[in-house]
Formats: sequence, C-alpha cells, structure tokens
Amino acid sequence: MKENSFNYHIVDSQGTWAEPVEISKFDIEAYADYEVSLSERVKAFRKAGEGVLVHRRFRVPEVYAGGCKDMERSLSLQLGALRESMKFDMDIPNFLEPWYGIGTIAGAFGIDYFWDNGNAPAVKAPFATVGDAINYNVQPVDKTSIGKHTIEMIEYFLDKTGGRVPMSLTDTQSPYNIASYLVETNSFYMALYDSPGKLQKLLSLITELSVDFNKKQAGLIGDALVWPGHGFASHRSFMGIGMSDDNMIMLSPEDYIKFEIPHINRLGEQFGGAAFHSCGNWSLKIDAVKRIKNLKFVDGAFTHETDPDPNPAGPFNSGFANTGIILNVRMVGNAETVVDKVKELRNPGMKCIFVTYLKTPEEQRKVYKKIHGIYLETDGNEH
Repeated sequence: MKENSFNYHIVDSQGTWAEPVEISKFDIEAYADYEVSLSERVKAFRKAGEGVLVHRRFRVPEVYAGGCKDMERSLSLQLGALRESMKFDMDIPNFLEPWYGIGTIAGAFGIDYFWDNGNAPAVKAPFATVGDAINYNVQPVDKTSIGKHTIEMIEYFLDKTGGRVPMSLTDTQSPYNIASYLVETNSFYMALYDSPGKLQKLLSLITELSVDFNKKQAGLIGDALVWPGHGFASHRSFMGIGMSDDNMIMLSPEDYIKFEIPHINRLGEQFGGAAFHSCGNWSLKIDAVKRIKNLKFVDGAFTHETDPDPNPAGPFNSGFANTGIILNVRMVGNAETVVDKVKELRNPGMKCIFVTYLKTPEEQRKVYKKIHGIYLETDGNEH
C-alpha cells in the first residue's frame, strides 16, 4: 500500500481536536480509576525484555500553539482530550502537560517569548557568538517570566485536579537544542570548529540550568509525575527524562558523541535515565544515540503522514532488538498503514510502544487487537 504524503497545509499532523471541558465537569475519579486499570500491563511491559503496548495519542493543536498562554484554556482543552481518549482502546493513558513553548531554559539568558497570532511562542537568538552567551549573567529559570509561568501552570493544574491526574514536566529540550536558540546560527555551528571549549562550557551551563529547573518541576508535581514526558507515551512507572534533540541531525556522529552526549548523560543521571527524540530520519545516527548512558526510550516518526522524512524500520530492528530500550513508534495514518508498519517492526527482542492517531474508537479497537495479535503471532482475534 502506498502511504499518503505529509500534509503541509494542516497546523499539526499529530493533532486531535477535542471539545474543552470545564474542571467542574471533568470526572477526576473516573480518570484516576481508568489510569489504575491500565497500570499493571504497563508495569509488566517495563520489566519485560521485549513486548508491545499501544497508545492512542491525544494532542490538541491549540495547546501547543497560542493557547498555551492561557493556562485555564490549556487545562480545559487537555481535560477534553483526556475524556475523549477514554473511548479508545490503548494500554497507556494520556496525561496533562504544562506546555509553554520550547524556549524555557533559554529564558535564563534574558530572552522572552514573542508571539505571532495563533502560533506557538518563539525566541530570537540574542547573541552573536558562543562567548557572548557564556558571558551573560544568567538567572535561575524559575525567576524568569517563562519559568514563572510554567511553575504557575503546574500549580494551577495540580490545584484543579487535586494531583490525581497524571502530568509530565514541560517540554524538555536537549542542551544542544537550547544552545541553538541562543546564538546566531552560522556562528553557533562554526563554534564546533573554532571555539569547541567555549561551546562545551555553554552546554555545561545550560545543562545545570535544566537540571535545576526540571528538579523544581518534579518536586512540585510529585506522585502525579509521568516519564519520559511530552511526545512520548508516558507513565508513572517509567523512568528517564525525555529530551527533544532535533538539531542533532546537523552533527556528525562523532561530534554528537563529543559535544552532546556528555550533557545528556548528566541530565539522565539525575532523572533515572534518558529518553531520546528527534524529528525526521535519524536512522544513520542510531549507533551514536546508543552511546547515551542508561538510555530508556527512543522516539521516531515512521509514516509519511507523521513526518515528511520518516524513519525506515530495518535499522531500528537491527539497532534496538535485545537492548531493552523502548522504541516509541509514532504513526499517523489509517488502519492499513499502521498495521503494515507494525509488521515491519515485528522482530524478536523488540520492545515497542505503537502510537496511533486513528480517528474513531471503532477503528482503534480493531487496530489495537490486530497489533497485539501480530505480536502473539495470531490473527488478532484471540486477544
């Protein structure tokens, strides 16, 4: 079957609209019971050397765009998504996220967001060189306007839900991604060659800012906290902090190992391990990514409707079988597309979470049974 291509005309290829729900009309107890009902299968999967779980991701586009500025609106939209998600067969429940853009740690360098109407908040790199960034008198992230808003959003979500609904940290970017928001692009990449020591110093500074702010978030969220967070299927019983590392695609494997992995390791050792995400096709970097210590998860797009340059299955089958590393497989597409990709990734020793975006509960139910059937080497009717 030929897949549909990536649709450049929609706001969010992985988005699902949901009607907002006021907190007074959201059944917290029912969602808490629903989460508990799925917990044993998630815990068993975490302990196993191989296996499969299914997750139907509910990501409301407005939450990850201009709507994140209004924490009440963000919560009501996310609660609407959680309520709707309960209609879909899956093994890992959805969660709340106090999302407020991807420039969180960059705020420590005096940056604030600018807003284009209807779009996600963005930042502009203020420094001409890596040296200029190092010399800036940084402040703790929780003292910045971005950090304060994020903390207030966490407190608001906890207050309204009583801490009963699972919640992640805000979107955590890798140290290298964060550094790229700070320095003019040409100068930033030239620093790999003409100022490597300064670049390492900047990455270390960013890493410590991130460790500190992530610990503050985790301390607030407490028992409700799920890992790895953001784009990963996440659960309270999982471990490892998720990091978006999209700019790694610009680096050679050698430079990635030298400049980025030591700082990812530093973050991971503070949070029970690391989880890796990059958009696009990063299959040629698999061996480098596997150098990350205590790597718990990797994430990738595997269909053309998810990403214009999705990952091929083969290198992931050979690269992650019998490693215990969980592969988070994102697959926008219809039932046939999803099942075909699952079959491609059916390999002894693989530990996969298949993330779907199917449109109806009925379609999800059939695919859910089929996926588990493939892994049981049945036709799906026995699960």
